[in-house]
Order: sequence, then structure tokens, then C-alpha cells
Amino acid sequence: MNNFELYNPTKLVFGKGTVGRLGELVKPFGTRVLLVYGGGSIKRTGLYDQVLSQLSGIGVTVRELSGIEPNPRLSSVHKGVEICRKENIDFILPVGGGSVIDAAKAIAAGAKYDGDAWDFCTGKAQIEDALPLGTVLTLAATGSEMNGNAVISNWEEKLKRGLGSKLVYPKFSILDPELTFTVPRDQTVNGIVDIMSHVFEQYFSRTTDIPLQERFAESVLQTVIENGEKAIENGSDYEARANLLLSGTYALNGTLPNGVVTDWATHGIEHEVSAIYDIPHGAGLAIIFPNWMKYVYQERVERFVQYAVRVWNVDPAGKSDDEIALAGIQATRDYFTRIGAPATLGELNIGGDQLDRMAEEAVRYGAIGSFKKLEKADVKRILELSL
Repeated sequence: MNNFELYNPTKLVFGKGTVGRLGELVKPFGTRVLLVYGGGSIKRTGLYDQVLSQLSGIGVTVRELSGIEPNPRLSSVHKGVEICRKENIDFILPVGGGSVIDAAKAIAAGAKYDGDAWDFCTGKAQIEDALPLGTVLTLAATGSEMNGNAVISNWEEKLKRGLGSKLVYPKFSILDPELTFTVPRDQTVNGIVDIMSHVFEQYFSRTTDIPLQERFAESVLQTVIENGEKAIENGSDYEARANLLLSGTYALNGTLPNGVVTDWATHGIEHEVSAIYDIPHGAGLAIIFPNWMKYVYQERVERFVQYAVRVWNVDPAGKSDDEIALAGIQATRDYFTRIGAPATLGELNIGGDQLDRMAEEAVRYGAIGSFKKLEKADVKRILELSL
């Protein structure tokens, strides 16, 4: 196990009816709030009215930025930064899923920076200040509600890049499972894949002597697997939705990677696909991750054996390590297929004409991954396996 530091200042407010605490949570941070949301589902469900009622109750001035995209775009971040500067915003409140929260984080940092917020994504600048933000989460997926990371798409350049800082951790996050009851089936499926993929990136590691971290990761995976199909079958199953929601948070709030060298190659590959084709992130991960697994598993086959046995209950009797590992990988693919996730890029009408570009961009700053270092040829091969 490696040395580590754990830092997480986000206050997590979890449970039924917790939107009713929004006013008291916002009040310490200012009087001019930018409300950020997506395509309008919060209005159809009545959440928008609940939020405005809470904010009205504490006498704050509210400005709005709607229309945040599923892969949040830099152009939307620019609009938010402009509103913050023009209206002297002192607090940002994203209400929605991870994309809305990611956009809000970039806006929070960009509003306190003289240059372009994209500089934080390219390494040209580091975040040195940010407006405070809090979140009301409506989708179990990214974990952005309790970390300092965000991913933004530059649609004009067909690039998708991340930013990160302790300064953009939400001050609080409200997680009411009932707010996820109306999430469409496809978004629920993509969220399940996203949560599991976050765990994979931290679980498949070359770091040794990390039994606690391994058990943490395996328990999150098992909880998602057990509750995912229940939530798909019955969107109003409170316990299933609650367990998915909390799993999404714990998958990426800093608990799992303590003392662990993590990978993140598959996310890097998928970002290049969705940067060009604007596909749902979870759908891309469902396609690519099992193919990454097949490509790299022999680097440390014992980790994949452990995964197969502990997570998928593969019976090891009479099987070689390779057979056990591959059975676990197939179980992963089978589960994704069973819940309705795509298995090939072709299912999303993506062909092979951009493979070179995607592979090249994935390794623009050098080889990616740590479980197995991937160069351009490796990335291209994994994409070919995904067609």
C-alpha cells in the first residue's frame, strides 16, 4: 500500500425530503445564486418549483443557466462565467446529474479567472480560486457531487478534457433517492455502467497489499449489480434507487483509491469517442471496458481471477487462471447486455474512420493507464475490438 492523503469537505445530505433543507444550506454562502440545470426535466417533475421556493424563502436573487448538455460543452461554461461576472454571482447551484455539476464546477473556477476556463483542461492554468457551489443530485452516475473533478467537451475542437481542484468540491450535496424515480431507463442504465466503470479504474491496479480497498471496491460493485436491475424494473423502488445513488457517490469520492495507483485508461479512450460522436459516456464505457479487460488481463491475471470469483461468483474448480479471468470478463459483458447497454460502437452508428485520430488524441500527452501502459497502437486495437 502506498502513502496517501484523504480530503473530502463536502457535506452529504442524504435521504427522503432533503430538498427541504436547501435554503438553510445555501444561506451561509451568499445572496446571489446562479441556478444551473439541463434540458428541463426538473420543471416537469416539480423539482424546479421546490428549489425556487427554498431559495425564495431565504431572500436570495436567482439567475438561471439552462440547457446544459449531457456532455457539458465549453460554450455553456462560457455562458455561465459571463452571467457570474455580470450579475456578481456569489454561489452556484447545479440541479441535475453529473454533467450539470461538472459544468457548474468549470463555471465556478472560470468566474474567478481572467483567461478561458478551457485553460484548466489543457494544463495551461491551475485553479487558484473558485466560487462556492452546492448540488441537488438527480441521477446516480458520476460521483461529481462529492469530488473536485469535472469533464468538459470542446465541441469546436472535438476534444473532451478534465479539470480538478480541491477548490471546486461542492460545499454540500443533497441526495434524495426519490428525485431519481423519474430518470429514464437509458439514463439509469448508463449511470449503472458509469458507477461500475469508476470502480474498475481504481480496482484494476498493480498496487499490492490493499485488501481493504479491494473489499470496498468489490462491495460497491456487488451493491450496484444487485440493485441495478431492480431500479430498471421498477423506477420507484426506493431502496434500489437509494443504494444506487449512494454507490455512485462512494465510487468516486476518494474512498477507493487511498494508497492505490489507479488506471483511467478506459475513460481516456471513451472521452475521445464521445468528443467526436457525442454519445452518452456510460454507453461508451459499456462498449469499451470489457474489451480493455480482455486486452490487459494477463498483465496481472490474479486480480482478474479475484474479480471473477468475488464479484461474479465464478466457480474456479477445474479452471485455469485464464479461464476464470475470462469468465469474469464475460460476466461483465453479459450484465451490461442484460440491462440494455450497447456492446459495440456499430450499435451507435460509429464506424472505423476516426480510429487513428481517437487513438492519437488519447495518448497526446503520453501513454495512458497504469495496469498496462497503452500507446497509440494499443488504444487503436482496443477501439477495433469495440467496433
